Amino acid sequence: MAKKKTDKKNAVEPAKDMDYSAFAEGSHPGETELVPITDTLKDNYMPYAMSVIVSRAIPEIDGFKPSQRKVLYTMYKMGLTGEERAKSADIVGQTMAFNPHGDQTIYETMVRLTRGNEALIHPWIDSKGNMGKVYSRDMQYAAYRYTEARLDDSCEVLFNGLEKNAVDFVDNYSGTQKEPVLFPAAIPTVLINANQGIAVGMASNICSFNLKECCEATRALIKNRKADILKYMPAPDFSTGANIIYEKEQIEKIYETGRGSFKMKAKTEIIKEQNRIEITEIPYSTSIEAIIEDINKNIKNGKIKEIIDVRDETDLNGLRITLDLKRNADAVFVLKKLLNLTSLISSFSCNFNILIDNKPEVLGVREILLEWISWRRQCLSRELIYDKKKLEEKLHLLRALESVLLDIDYAIRIIRKTEKEADVIPHLMAAFSIDEVQADYVAEIKLRHLNREYLLKRTQEIGFLEDQINDLNAILQDEKLLDKVISDQLKTYGEKYGKPRKTKLIEAEKAERLKIEQVVEDYRLKLFFTAHGYLKKLPLTSLRSAGDLKLKDDDRIINEVDTTNKSEILLFSNKGNVYKLLTHEIEDHKPSQFGEFTPNLVELEAGEDIVQMHATSDFEGYLMLLFADGRAVKISTNSYETKNRRKKLLNAVYGGAELVALFPLAEPEAAGDMILISTQARMILVDSDLVPYKKTRNSQGIRLMTMTKSSKLSEAHLVASDEAENLAYYRVRTIPAGGRYIKDDLLQEKQLQFEWQD
Repeated sequence: MAKKKTDKKNAVEPAKDMDYSAFAEGSHPGETELVPITDTLKDNYMPYAMSVIVSRAIPEIDGFKPSQRKVLYTMYKMGLTGEERAKSADIVGQTMAFNPHGDQTIYETMVRLTRGNEALIHPWIDSKGNMGKVYSRDMQYAAYRYTEARLDDSCEVLFNGLEKNAVDFVDNYSGTQKEPVLFPAAIPTVLINANQGIAVGMASNICSFNLKECCEATRALIKNRKADILKYMPAPDFSTGANIIYEKEQIEKIYETGRGSFKMKAKTEIIKEQNRIEITEIPYSTSIEAIIEDINKNIKNGKIKEIIDVRDETDLNGLRITLDLKRNADAVFVLKKLLNLTSLISSFSCNFNILIDNKPEVLGVREILLEWISWRRQCLSRELIYDKKKLEEKLHLLRALESVLLDIDYAIRIIRKTEKEADVIPHLMAAFSIDEVQADYVAEIKLRHLNREYLLKRTQEIGFLEDQINDLNAILQDEKLLDKVISDQLKTYGEKYGKPRKTKLIEAEKAERLKIEQVVEDYRLKLFFTAHGYLKKLPLTSLRSAGDLKLKDDDRIINEVDTTNKSEILLFSNKGNVYKLLTHEIEDHKPSQFGEFTPNLVELEAGEDIVQMHATSDFEGYLMLLFADGRAVKISTNSYETKNRRKKLLNAVYGGAELVALFPLAEPEAAGDMILISTQARMILVDSDLVPYKKTRNSQGIRLMTMTKSSKLSEAHLVASDEAENLAYYRVRTIPAGGRYIKDDLLQEKQLQFEWQD
């Protein structure tokens, strides 16, 4: 292990009068034993991690996180199920009895559940006042003292059964009140609510689905576990509308695994009369501000030159971004460019991570719905058992009335002749063979009700109650009947609260996207790369009228390449890596500018520098690479071509020595002669045909020039045939060769087309 250097300036001198013997091996003041840091981390961090996963960030099978559930339950306890609203400040204050994480956090959670914020396709809170917008980064919600809220009518699907022991209740954090562990949701809100959460070591990102479609798909699964749910629920549905670029394979993968992504496209309209484009719906994963920033960036970079003005005209009527175009601009073509260059088309990444029995699991849509059905059976069974118990208790009391009905006068006589009140119940129990509960019920009957008409009317309910109890027993004993109740509830609530889809589906072919060649303006340009790592992009039009190129005092150009704006740039580093850039993504420079510093364009490793550059439009041809240890190799340019947009290729060249020179070749044998110069002022003239072609891009090739421990290759240049004749003194026939010292007159007269560097 390497020793750490001590910073003498900031070093702390040990106290001379301190006794360090207490810290000798085996002696630890104030401690009984040393504890490994891994154990400390496990004991202290793991409980926190589990708390975040289980009690904060990941939604459960009822579709809510604990913080959301606490807000809704508080509003339910406040009686906000009617027309009247309460101030949000009051709701937040009372929620703190269940959630101690601060008023602002509670309010933010509440805002996201509201109709005004539009974060949920099916909001659970009916709000009044400014709640901000999910599609705007800068549109902030009003303070909670100004807004009001009540529960939406649809919350009945969450709370029905809550008072019937359908779910467990636990103490709040102070032990003063009870709160539900889950809501007995009668519809699969776990897929209807859009939820995102970041826990410790895991995350969750659940997209929303249409309520009615989700209910129909669940009903189909109840009938047949292998039902095709895509038939009922073809794709997600979002509160912001827009369009999903529908690719069936991607959606099927998400439905099966719970992971994957799909692309969404904004809803746009071309107003021909006013020569403008209007954006009225945007993907759920982006915002108005992000789109406007993207558009302005492309206008500034010159990639979109047809737009005059960009305005955010969002108001109470909804979202709208307006783009004014130049008079002769082709609006259709401009729109296609926008879709290609901005976040008008963006992806939504799915990660269906939910808590099942307090354990996080990533499940597909089918698995989630099957888990919900199983959980809903438990809730409904508990609810039916509760109803059955209440009916049995009522039936038990009516049985007593039935006994009393046989002789009402006798019951009255017993009560009248009993001297002590405490003896009334025992006497009635003995006279009519009823238990204490029944006797107490009979004794509490009002005198006005002790008539045959009242008693007959009440006892007629006995048959009805028995039928109800028998029906409940039948449902509880037969899973098919239980499933029918669940299915009927899904149908009822789906029809009652379901709404048409907001997000439309479009085929991938109709997404109106252009290939990069169609979007990017093409023109001839020249790229310059300097020893200090500056990359300068100059269009030929500006180069013709330019004077000297501006460089730093001690900098020099080591590469210059003629190419086009549609090419790709390969940047070769001293660590054997290659970084790829699209030329059009680099801003055009002026001759008076230094250019772009390459570490600002690519993320380099520690101690890594860019040493060579190459540009290509078609990845045809070959590259001859020469290294500081005197080696050289030829490889095909298409070795660096990738199907996807990879920006970094590891081990892309021979890593045994630094790359010194790079020459593009049309054919492997078309280079001719070249000279190699070492740092010891030795030079060789060698035929480049001796350099082998290799298929492996990180091949070490062959050694052309022998180096000592203190020398390395400093320069390499291709030379023309007439120049080669003048340099015949340095020609070598066998390799590797040490070379000859360069003659002084050759250096002084500068007969070569390069400047030799010490």
